[in-house]
Amino acid sequence: MSPNQPIAISEEELVARLRVPEDAAVAQLYDMYSAALYGVILRIVKDTEVAEDVLQECFVKIWSSFSSYDASKGKLFTWLINIARNLAIDKIRSRQYRVGSKTQTLDKSQQYTADSTGFRPEHIGVKELTEKLNPDQKKVIDMMYFDGFTQSEVAEVLEIPLGTVKTRARAAIKALSKLLK
Repeated sequence: MSPNQPIAISEEELVARLRVPEDAAVAQLYDMYSAALYGVILRIVKDTEVAEDVLQECFVKIWSSFSSYDASKGKLFTWLINIARNLAIDKIRSRQYRVGSKTQTLDKSQQYTADSTGFRPEHIGVKELTEKLNPDQKKVIDMMYFDGFTQSEVAEVLEIPLGTVKTRARAAIKALSKLLK
């Protein structure tokens, strides 16, 4: 192991070190999770420059709001993914982004599809796990977590009540958490 390579630590130990706060823990957090967060963001915004900006915003938000993280409510990774996903969705809904994306060049619009270095959920088996859900739950989860739709947008697109979307999403999350144990 090289001297510059971070030592792998448990999520619980990392959380404890972040609560101190410890600068080395922030670097460790970035090393452990930045690639996955960047991949989630890139899948939503579909632009590498914007994804890099959102990733930076994401770590600023994580650092500034870390005191609100509650380990009893879920894993650190889940909390981080939700922050990244929400910031990415906020970005694509912003007026500035919508105006800018209408005027992007052809080269830039092809950049996402040509980039194969980004995070893909299948790399950690998430996509395979969703295959085990029933088709209704899978569709809702795919739209919400992989395509960046809100629950209201899913309800509108699928032409089903919002309550049904929420129920399917909750049941799917519960089923996925059992599969991960």
